[in-house]
Amino acid sequence: MSTQLTATRLTPEEYLAAERESEFKSEYVEGVVYAMTGASVSHIQVVLNISSELKGQLRGRSCLVLPSEMKVKLPDSRKFFYPDIVVICGQPAFHDERRDIIENPLLLIEVLSESTEKFDRGAKFQAYQTLESLREYVLVAQDRPIVEQYVRGDGGTWIYSATIGIESTLRLMSIECVLRLADVYENVELG
Repeated sequence: MSTQLTATRLTPEEYLAAERESEFKSEYVEGVVYAMTGASVSHIQVVLNISSELKGQLRGRSCLVLPSEMKVKLPDSRKFFYPDIVVICGQPAFHDERRDIIENPLLLIEVLSESTEKFDRGAKFQAYQTLESLREYVLVAQDRPIVEQYVRGDGGTWIYSATIGIESTLRLMSIECVLRLADVYENVELG
């Protein structure tokens, strides 16, 4: 996870008031505010590639593809995150009249970096699972063609699969879209 910004714990209301006035993004977990660090060119390019592909495929449907500027609120109100990509289909549920915090994502995508990978796989995914609307969680490596996918099955269990290799294709079950990894990693220097 990123660097802790606050020495004292803040209430969700205090966090939101400060976050909405800040020039920099931060996430909130159980009273602690964490700074969001800058992203690499590869990270930004992968987010842009996926967002563009999904936007095109979802054209004409009542779905929104929102890159990393949209906060997601967890049901307990004690956690706010900025996923790399949020997809909502149907009417968005906003936290309040500011319309800058989503409560009903269908699909969340995180592009992994060295500083966030452990958190994105662990505590963040665990927190995301409390969102009733969430049907799919996707983790995308930024330096090699590997995409990991968790799809919520019957009874709330999560089914894992991995798509590996630049010639592979990923089917996003929750939104009935297909991503070719060659498109996901277009203009990205792979290791």
